[in-house]
Amino acid sequence: MAEQKAPDFDSIKQLNVYGIEYWSARDLMPLLGYEEWRNFAKVIKKAMVAATSPELGMRPENHFSEIDEETGAGKGAKQTRKNYFLSKRACYLIAQNGDPEKPQIKLAQNYFSFTAEVFDMQRARLEQESRLAMRLKVSDSFNTLAKAAAASGVNSEFFGIFMDAGYLGLHRHTRDELKILKDIPEEEDYLDNIGRAELSAIDFKNTQTEDKLLRDQVDDQEKAAQTHYFVGDQVRKAIKAIHAPMPEDLPTAPSIRKMVEERRRAAKKRKQKATKQGQQPTLLDEPPQS
Repeated sequence: MAEQKAPDFDSIKQLNVYGIEYWSARDLMPLLGYEEWRNFAKVIKKAMVAATSPELGMRPENHFSEIDEETGAGKGAKQTRKNYFLSKRACYLIAQNGDPEKPQIKLAQNYFSFTAEVFDMQRARLEQESRLAMRLKVSDSFNTLAKAAAASGVNSEFFGIFMDAGYLGLHRHTRDELKILKDIPEEEDYLDNIGRAELSAIDFKNTQTEDKLLRDQVDDQEKAAQTHYFVGDQVRKAIKAIHAPMPEDLPTAPSIRKMVEERRRAAKKRKQKATKQGQQPTLLDEPPQS
């Protein structure tokens, strides 16, 4: 008997705004050998229950995102149907709870087990490096935003209000409220304790606010704060539109404060060395400050 060809799970893989992989349950269903949604939905529910087991301790809402999506029903009519956006771990649990008689289920178990577990250590290392790079990038965008804010009339006394306006727009909380909400120690920098996804959203908010302040020639600090809130709110709406978790709901991450400080010290040494040698330091040599 010819060996069953593995379904092409990569072909239906998608990336959200944070750059994180996910799969549509509706797209996954036929690749696992299911023809009716009601039967496949039962498997999804079983997988969600398994996710909450003490052994896994997963939060289902972080891996199984239930949505209502519109579909064409002929003659221009539209209907709404249930779907799920699934993380890689969710797909693996679905394969584990699927019909073992279906050859596609075994193939799916092999695929998602391999990708979800064998590469975990490598992905964790790459994620840490990506997170550190984004953390430094956010520091740089905050610095540039601060200069644009000053040029728009924001003085030192008003600067904290201006900065919190952006957090309120994007997170619906001030920075200090977020630290309490996420149980981040007072002495720690908030940005050192969040993941790459949230950092990316903040960085995008910063760069777009800077651009809008300059483009609109804002010259009043109240208007500058309103602009910061507006842009943050627009980024939040974009995140909501793709059914991604809200920034304030994203989990914290282990502090990378020491790594950030080490990277900054290394950049400072490179800058000093370049200065001594009469070279012009590049932008990459500038140690960004939060």
